[in-house]
Amino acid sequence: MISFEVYATQWIDDRVIKRTTEGLYRSLLKNHIMPTFGSRQLADIKDADVRRWRKERLNAAGQSTVAKAYQLLKAIMNTALADELIRRNPCQIKGASVADTPERPVVPLAKVLEVADAVPERFRALVLLGTFTSLRWGELAGLRRTNLDLEAGVVRVVGTLVELNGGKLFDDTPKSRAGRRVVAIPSEIVPDLRTHLARYAEPGEWGHVFIGPKGGLLRRSAFRRIWNKVQADVGLPDLHFHDLRHAGNTLAAATGASLRELMTRMGHSSTRAALIYQHATQERDQAIAQALGKALKTEQKKRSGTQRARKIKKTK
Repeated sequence: MISFEVYATQWIDDRVIKRTTEGLYRSLLKNHIMPTFGSRQLADIKDADVRRWRKERLNAAGQSTVAKAYQLLKAIMNTALADELIRRNPCQIKGASVADTPERPVVPLAKVLEVADAVPERFRALVLLGTFTSLRWGELAGLRRTNLDLEAGVVRVVGTLVELNGGKLFDDTPKSRAGRRVVAIPSEIVPDLRTHLARYAEPGEWGHVFIGPKGGLLRRSAFRRIWNKVQADVGLPDLHFHDLRHAGNTLAAATGASLRELMTRMGHSSTRAALIYQHATQERDQAIAQALGKALKTEQKKRSGTQRARKIKKTK
C-alpha cells in the first residue's frame, strides 16, 4: 500500500519536465490536491471522492485552475494504473480536464497605438514588437540583440525568459519545437526598434533587447505597476499585455493569412497545431508583415490628421 502523497511526489520527481511545469504541478498538488487526497491510500480513492473533490474546488477556485488540477490528478492516477497499483482510474468526469477560458476581446489598432504612446518611451518598442510579431512576454523579455535582424526585417525566437513564483529569473527554450521560429517584422516599426536599440537595449551582441529602467532583466512583476497606469490612461482597466499578441494575430488574419500561417507565426505549441500549421512559407510571412505595416501606416495617418485638425481648431 502506498499513499497518494508519496506516489504523487515521486511521480513529479521522475518526470523530465521544464521548471515552470514542475512549479505548476507542485503548486497544484500543494494547494488543491494534497489537502484532500494526500493521506489517502491510492487504492482507496474512488470515483465519488473525485467528484466531491472537484465540486468543492470549483466553489473555492477558478474553473481553469480546477481543470488543471483535475488533469494532473488524472495523469498521476493513469500512471498508478499502469504500475498496477490501482485497478481503475477514478478520474472519469467527462470534460473536467478542459478549461473554460473565455475569449479575450480584440483591442482595436487605434487603442494599440494609444498604449504605445502611453507607456514610458523605453517600452514603446516592446508594445509594437509584441503586437506586430505576436511574441509572448517571455519571448520579448528574453530576446537578444543577435536575434533581432532589422536589416532582414525578422526576429528569431530561440528562447524565453522565465520568472518563477519566487521571483527567480532564468533563460529557457521555447515550450515546443513550434515555438522556435522566424517572424517577419513590419518595416513601419523598424525605426522605433532602431531608436530603442540605440537608447535602451543592453549593450553587446548578446545583450537583452528589453531591460528594466535600472538595467536589470525585464520582470513581469515589476512591469505590472507600469501596465496598471497604462490601463487607466487608455481607459481599458481589463487590458492584459497578452491582448496585444491577440490583436496582432487578429490583424494578421484580416490580411487573408491562412490558419496554418497564423499558427506558425504565433509559435502555437499544441500537437494539432504543430502538425497542421508548421509548413507556412517565409515568403508568405513577409507578406503578412507588410500588410500589418500598411494597416499601421493608415492608422497613423488618420491620427495625424485628427491631431492637425484639433490644433487648427484651437488656433481659431
